[in-house]
Amino acid sequence: MSILVTGAQGFIGRNLVVRLGELGVEKVSTFTRSQTIDELRVLVGEAKAIIHLAGENRPEDPSDFEKVNGELTEQICSFIRETNRPIPLIFSSSTQADNVTPYGSSKRSGEQAVSSLAEETGNPCAIFRLPNVFGKWCRPNYNSAVATFCHNIARGLEITINDPSAVISLVYIDDVVDALIVAANEASDGLRWLEIEPQYRVTVGELSAQIQKFADSRITLLSERVGTDLTRALYATYISYLPTDAFAYELPIHGDSRGVFVEMLKTPDCGQFSYFTAHPGITRGGHYHHTKSEKFLVLKGSARFGFRHIITDEYHELFTSGDRPAVVETIPGWSHDITNIGDEELIVMLWANEIFDRAKPDTISRSV
Repeated sequence: MSILVTGAQGFIGRNLVVRLGELGVEKVSTFTRSQTIDELRVLVGEAKAIIHLAGENRPEDPSDFEKVNGELTEQICSFIRETNRPIPLIFSSSTQADNVTPYGSSKRSGEQAVSSLAEETGNPCAIFRLPNVFGKWCRPNYNSAVATFCHNIARGLEITINDPSAVISLVYIDDVVDALIVAANEASDGLRWLEIEPQYRVTVGELSAQIQKFADSRITLLSERVGTDLTRALYATYISYLPTDAFAYELPIHGDSRGVFVEMLKTPDCGQFSYFTAHPGITRGGHYHHTKSEKFLVLKGSARFGFRHIITDEYHELFTSGDRPAVVETIPGWSHDITNIGDEELIVMLWANEIFDRAKPDTISRSV
């Protein structure tokens, strides 16, 4: 398929063009502000589908709203008519199209042009009324609160919130791109009104607080639940705004004569990750747990794990090394320790199913 993308240098356009390239689309043509209407006519004539993203959000001259959002859309529809063949047209409108503002009116004009094309010719058309779109490469301090919050918080700059209780609707850029591509590939005759799913509703105050927690996690080491839904998308967006000198951050090191212990990451309900080292001949541990569980993975060196049942006095030991990765689990009611039996430094990754609580550590000393 040959797809024409207008507004290809904009926020959504950049993400879409990259994705189309990943999918191996035969030809992706682009139309930007630097090109002429005559060039656009040629591109429309060559296209098998058009995803029309070009739009004006904050022009210096309000009349540019209608020129870009309304008249440009009408011209594209006219060029499609000239080809005398069906060319699926996907138009990105806005949820503000019903508003009595220059921007809303211009988007409504674009919708009317697309609707007329579909009604008069049966040309496959789809209209998306997009709410606030967020994700990587969105311009901060322009028209996206998410982009502005992420950019400023990532740099320790202040943010301004007029009404923390105001509710906004959000859609994530990856979901928008996927929906646009599906609409182009699954076109059907006439007009379709489509929506992006999922959509998220959140207050401005909740949004800024969540993004601030992402920044704070580098200090607290407590990760937010970034694996699903809005938090996942917001976190990916936040870190995309980090300046290059903030791509990495240091961790506290706790060391003594045995080696070092470093906590890497803590989670609200899935424990924490850390690592420790031990010099040759050093034994670490010598305690048991009633409920807490741990997993050890030797990354470098050779280790002997010792276990002793605190009631029966039964003893068990096993050996692992970085050459043959194996996870060793601690067992409730068994005292355990780990000894470096090699000639080099021992490095061990550790996961515990809960964050260490000094008030209730569930860690009782008992030699093995």
